[in-house]
Amino acid sequence: MADLLKLSSEIIDSGVAGEDFGPINRITQELSELAGDLALIESFSHVVCFRTDAGLLLFDTSGKYMAEAVVSALRRWSDAPVHSIVYTHGHVDHVGGAAAFVADGARRGHPAARVVGHENVSARFERYARTNGYNLHINRRQFSGGASLMPEHFLPPDTPAPDLTFRDRTAIEVGALAVELRHARGETDDHLWAWLPGRKIVCAGDFFIWNFPNAGNPQKVQRYPLEWAQALREMAAQGAELFIPAHGLPIEGAARIQRALCDVAAALETLVERTLALMNQGLPLDAILHEVELDPATLDKPYLRPLYDEPEFVVRNIYRLYGGWYDGNPARLKPPRDADLARELLALAGGSAPLVQRARALAEQGEMRLACQLVELAVQAAPDDRGAHAARYEIYLARRKAESSLMAKGIYGAAAAESLQIAQPGSPSPITRRKGYAI
Repeated sequence: MADLLKLSSEIIDSGVAGEDFGPINRITQELSELAGDLALIESFSHVVCFRTDAGLLLFDTSGKYMAEAVVSALRRWSDAPVHSIVYTHGHVDHVGGAAAFVADGARRGHPAARVVGHENVSARFERYARTNGYNLHINRRQFSGGASLMPEHFLPPDTPAPDLTFRDRTAIEVGALAVELRHARGETDDHLWAWLPGRKIVCAGDFFIWNFPNAGNPQKVQRYPLEWAQALREMAAQGAELFIPAHGLPIEGAARIQRALCDVAAALETLVERTLALMNQGLPLDAILHEVELDPATLDKPYLRPLYDEPEFVVRNIYRLYGGWYDGNPARLKPPRDADLARELLALAGGSAPLVQRARALAEQGEMRLACQLVELAVQAAPDDRGAHAARYEIYLARRKAESSLMAKGIYGAAAAESLQIAQPGSPSPITRRKGYAI
């Protein structure tokens, strides 16, 4: 059993998350006690477990493929009935394991657990049903998962919807444990966080993930960075002594908690303020993307490293939230097909070879944005050109290695793998395949 609180304290106090500490976002399926009646099962997502005289209170259930291991870990700690399950939000890595807990309770003859969540969770489940194929497709791309590794359904069909919902705030009791649930938009529109005033504990879901906030995700629906920051500041103001996120390590001590939450809030607020300032000056998205940056020292903090999402993607989401999808370039308001434009440019260049040659030269100079654009034009105009695809494979593979965020790596890696199959049919993918759900 790892001493998670000691580990997180050392990381925050030192300001460094080096190799000596090991991974922060651990997926061990192991249960660690944070107190005699409180445990955390490290999974994807974590499951927070409170033991009360009325039964167990759980925050989140992990995903479908982790659920059996999570249930086993829980049952080695307690055989009490699960009284209530609280969904911090409806992402599948938080709710997909719920059916396993339901089945476990039924086998033991326990009463059915109450499921609690925000009123928008059910609407999310309905949207997942309508966009099942799309979500499976983008998860294969984002998490480098082959078709054989992905399920038939993005959201497991037996996932129970909440039977107790609320809009803004509500309070529940499980035995003598009092819990205040508060809604705030951030990563999602159905997110909640919990305040346990008698214990001075915050359960935060994905408002804090020990990475740069997932507020820009290029393949997902709208995020809400400013409201996210406001929720973090409200959490910080509670004076909590224990802070438990759904990914990464729990944090102990009011000063550490306030420092971490306010640092993340300030980063989001800075992106919003700088993006809106340029929008108000009438600048197009292209200019804003290349002007809005954060201090590198901010991104060096152990809980703000851009290893999953990254600031540039958040700027895009801010622009979309406040300004819509028109990016300020009138040629892109009603553009031609990408392939038609590419063929015109190839005709001007005298074929794909000059573009491919220039793309390779730019890649060697580290000008990866331009290199990717040129090689992409080459394969859009000549989709069967093996030479162009060989260059595209090499350039996107190099681009993937140079990126820090999992989202960028996933998209560039998928493009590289796609071109490798055209350039060298039947070649094994150089990209690690793994099961996973987008968060």
